[in-house]
Amino acid sequence: MLVPLSGAAGPNGKNVLEGVQAQVDIINDEGGVDGRKIEVVSRDDQSTPATGVSMATELIDEGVDVIMGGWNSPVTLAIQPITVRADVLNITSIPQNASILGGADETAVRMNAGNAIGGYTAAKYLSDTVGAKRVAMLLQNDAYGLDAGEFVKKNLPDDVEVVAEEKFEYTDTDFRVAISNVLAAKPDALYSANAAESSGQPALMQQLGASNIGFPYFAGTGTVSHTVVETAGADAVDTISADLYFPDAEPWASYERNVTFMKRFEADNSATPDKFAALGAQSVEVWSQAVAAAGSAERQKVADEIHGGSFKNTILGDVTFTEKGQQIFPMYAFKVSAQEITVLDQIEIPEKIWEE
Repeated sequence: MLVPLSGAAGPNGKNVLEGVQAQVDIINDEGGVDGRKIEVVSRDDQSTPATGVSMATELIDEGVDVIMGGWNSPVTLAIQPITVRADVLNITSIPQNASILGGADETAVRMNAGNAIGGYTAAKYLSDTVGAKRVAMLLQNDAYGLDAGEFVKKNLPDDVEVVAEEKFEYTDTDFRVAISNVLAAKPDALYSANAAESSGQPALMQQLGASNIGFPYFAGTGTVSHTVVETAGADAVDTISADLYFPDAEPWASYERNVTFMKRFEADNSATPDKFAALGAQSVEVWSQAVAAAGSAERQKVADEIHGGSFKNTILGDVTFTEKGQQIFPMYAFKVSAQEITVLDQIEIPEKIWEE
């Protein structure tokens, strides 16, 4: 596991690691994979590409079979040449940059929705459901945020204008100037891409609430977890987003594997797992099934089982993967108001978008 365990994203990385450990314990209690127990070895990438490369090298030197996790796209992109040279499979649990698949590592696997998916869902909702014609953007100034913004713009209809585009750093928590600039542009909807779930995203929701923006706000796919909602508080702006996992709602509440995972996670951590813990656990579940099917933990053999493959009875139900290694799942819009999360309609995503 290579995740941030310190700094702004430290709580997020810890959450992913807790999800992984819970699922590893479940699989080990069931006898492991082909009779062998799984051992979790973790390192703190500090959300920094250089540190990520150093820590990935340490994991490889320890003889790991797979490197999972990641919170930041820049770190994931930085370690790919290292994992390829070492012939170690990389399963990306969270990062969304489009180049993670089909780039430096042809065997890479992604569990989360990529920016192509997030950009399509945001653009579709803003144009079709909200009816926006003037959209403003607040974008994290890195490989995640800029990539996410480009996919939103790519999928907006020609009659929708982007009237403002403000950038900020991953560590920023004061967005008042950016919000003022957005308001001056008089948009009728706002989109943001802010992956700082423990700091920047809840701060942004609080400051937007204090500004009484008066128009719909769509937060980038995967940036509004239960933890963000709790941290932002009841006075945060009403927020729309889209995501792939809501543990207590249907159909997830009826998935046998999800129920088992939720019980184990709650027993270990005294908390309900959010989407990020679930994606960490899903990484382990899919990898374990693929290793068993391949009869080997070798990088290429496992990747061949996952790319274009199907997996039954997982935490996310029955899932498939594209030939490039992107997990496919239903995406649902949801709304947050006064800390209450309401799941809305499923957003249909064309097959070609999953392949991007």
